[in-house]
Amino acid sequence: MMKKGIACFLSCLCVLTASAQQIVDISGKWQVRLGVSKVQPIALPGTLDGAGIGTPNTLKPALQKPQLSRLTRNHSYIGTATYQREITVPQEMAGKPLQLLLERVMWRSSLMIDDVDLGQMQESLTTPHLFYMKNGLSAGKHTLSLTIDNSKLHDITVDNLAHAYTNDTQIMWNGVLGRMELSVVPTISDVQVYPDVDKQEVRIKLALQDAKKEPQFMLDGQAVKPVKMAAGEYVLPMAGAQLWSEFNPHLYALSVMAGGQAQTVTFGMRNFKAEGNQLLINGHPTFLRGTLECCIFPLTGTPPTDERGWMKVFTTAREYGLNHLRFHSWCPPEAAFRVADKMGFYCQVELPNWSLTVNQDSATAKFLYQEFDNIVHNYGNHPSLCIISCGNELQPDFDFLNKLTHYMKQQDPRHLYVTSTFTFEKGHGVKQEPEDEIFITQWTDNGWVRGQGVFDERVPDFKSDYREAAKNITVPLVSHEIGQYSVYPNIKEIDKYMGVLNPLNFKAIRNDLQQKGLLHRADDYLQASGKLAAILYKEEIERALKTPQQSGFQLLDLHDFPGQGTALVGLLDAFWDSKGLVEPQRFREACAPVVPLAQFDKAVWKADETFTAKVDIANYSFESMTDKTICWQLNDEDGNTYAEGYGENISIALSKVEKAQRLELVVSIKDTPWRNRWSIWVYPDISCKFQVPSW
Repeated sequence: MMKKGIACFLSCLCVLTASAQQIVDISGKWQVRLGVSKVQPIALPGTLDGAGIGTPNTLKPALQKPQLSRLTRNHSYIGTATYQREITVPQEMAGKPLQLLLERVMWRSSLMIDDVDLGQMQESLTTPHLFYMKNGLSAGKHTLSLTIDNSKLHDITVDNLAHAYTNDTQIMWNGVLGRMELSVVPTISDVQVYPDVDKQEVRIKLALQDAKKEPQFMLDGQAVKPVKMAAGEYVLPMAGAQLWSEFNPHLYALSVMAGGQAQTVTFGMRNFKAEGNQLLINGHPTFLRGTLECCIFPLTGTPPTDERGWMKVFTTAREYGLNHLRFHSWCPPEAAFRVADKMGFYCQVELPNWSLTVNQDSATAKFLYQEFDNIVHNYGNHPSLCIISCGNELQPDFDFLNKLTHYMKQQDPRHLYVTSTFTFEKGHGVKQEPEDEIFITQWTDNGWVRGQGVFDERVPDFKSDYREAAKNITVPLVSHEIGQYSVYPNIKEIDKYMGVLNPLNFKAIRNDLQQKGLLHRADDYLQASGKLAAILYKEEIERALKTPQQSGFQLLDLHDFPGQGTALVGLLDAFWDSKGLVEPQRFREACAPVVPLAQFDKAVWKADETFTAKVDIANYSFESMTDKTICWQLNDEDGNTYAEGYGENISIALSKVEKAQRLELVVSIKDTPWRNRWSIWVYPDISCKFQVPSW
């Protein structure tokens, strides 16, 4: 039996090794022609912008709409570009069915080989473009001619704002990103893994091309034998498997071998579901602490296709206490999911759709269905892919959106689905749609669920929440794009823009300050506006955490949004670098799996009053806090303790305060890292110390 197992393992290993040799890398030096212009050299993967090809920018820094709307492309081109190069097909691939993969293209591509058009057109904005050569190619040299058109093909966006196709965050680039490969068409064209945590098993669905023998399987390098349930369907027991979550992002690697080829996918054992108005991960209540990711990469204007390019995004988000990223009106490349899988992030992706004309043309409707199919086929195994939305703020046809959402739910049960990430459509957006599994909104028919609607109208207090507004919502509620508090531009950021985008907006503001003799005050303006924004973001997050029916928030934004009028709303800049406004450890005191929450009436007190507060704990960890001790201190600005104690009920006489000052209430949970703090301002009674003269 041992010899048989070893032989099986060696056989699988040989297949894996042989399979890896059936690929030709076609990246490198290409030639490109725009329309009837001259041929120019270009490196692919890459873009025309990156190569400095296209119409040069002629705008100068100015406080005018074109410059202030967004960062400015140094070179621009919209239209058809033809890329050409020669490749060599090795003898071992000759005559076999082949496929050519381009990892990401904007928007439409077609391919000719040796001046023969393959007659295939690809137009996905979210997944790789694939071309097939059923009869293969002969060994030796062949000429590839790749035509890419980055013109707008479908009405997916109002004012070209959808982040899958825009100049406001990423750019309307022309070129190819990521992997560029010619390979033998795999015997195993698809492997999908469906974990069932309750049954402790996974269902495996394979798409096999002419496999003459039953496939072989390996799990984390060990041969396994799933039970065959039907043609191409198997069940693999996973008793005692580690479950995937933000606290334990454990991954498994499943390799499938057939026909001398192999395919390996990673997956996580996780159950991300809605139960009533609670969001659960593996049966535990969870809370989405999220921010938007709108394809903001200012050096390239394009999303990274390697893990290194995404590490800073996810690592920084985690440093600030987040566990959730919402990819607003776009879907990132494979590398983003690989990093999110490893770090335990719960991601929301959206179809490339921010439209006010939903279902008003059949071609666009068909395109959206195809994009969903592409997304789950390419990225569906990733445990970090938790939520899929039809798009952002969609209008007007919710019959179509409910039907599309129903279709998505039927096709792939591994994710939760949303008809629209909020909407302004009359008669919608105030409660969940029939097909919604999560409700993402700014308000309900009972009121606001984010601070922008209340902070300007009410005296600040620290006990308010949104439970009244959320009382009739029967699915998990997530607040939409909370924050949006403007921070003054960081003039020092200008020097960072060394790539394809020119910060004419920042330069115009710098020049204006200089002309007015105020440039030396720029950092003061940044700090003043930024510190206020940090305070407001904290209160936004805490109100969401205080609301028992709420299951998350999505910030707009932890980092800057450079488009739509230069929306500098971040505590971090567009590069995910700190502006020096709040330290990560301080921010995550209020943005973490466990957050102490002090509830009290007001921020300003008089010395003849008694400060009272009640402490609650928002606990979305897997550890009980029931028997933990709550500790509190009230400190002055020099760090001296005015009062301290234990327990959830706080009562402090302020009579010893002799001068106006800011005090800081610090609440912690003993023997844990969890703590939080709030400022209050205390004023002594001065009426008896001054006599008003009578005249």
